[in-house]
Amino acid sequence: MVKKKEKEIHTVGKRRLAIARAVVKPGKGNVRINSVPLNLWGNEPLRMWIKEPLIIAGDIPKTLDINVSAVSGGIVGQAEAVRMAIAKGLVDHSGKELREKYVQYDRNLLVYDPRRNESHHGSGRGASKRGSRRHKQRSKR
Repeated sequence: MVKKKEKEIHTVGKRRLAIARAVVKPGKGNVRINSVPLNLWGNEPLRMWIKEPLIIAGDIPKTLDINVSAVSGGIVGQAEAVRMAIAKGLVDHSGKELREKYVQYDRNLLVYDPRRNESHHGSGRGASKRGSRRHKQRSKR
């Protein structure tokens, strides 16, 4: 007899250079980020930020296991990418009502933010490297 495979949902969240890939499947309510339980990952403000979509969803995440792989970027960018990947996975699992809750709370839970830093423009000799269009200060008189 062939065992019926339970449904897995794969989602991606991005923020600047950070990319998070989440797998949502039926389970006991475990959330792991790079094989580390959420309770041990990062620092407290980042953990609370990641828990927002789980708290808004109510009892839905208690029946699901969520495994997230986060790469590149910094820890804050990874936290926001993980948050987006989890929210997208929960919406794919449960439906439109949860999507409306997320959009009402914070649209960035589901929508990618395309903003990027401006690349540095070479500005000749002696220019400061503190900004993309920064020039050396000069006196008018």
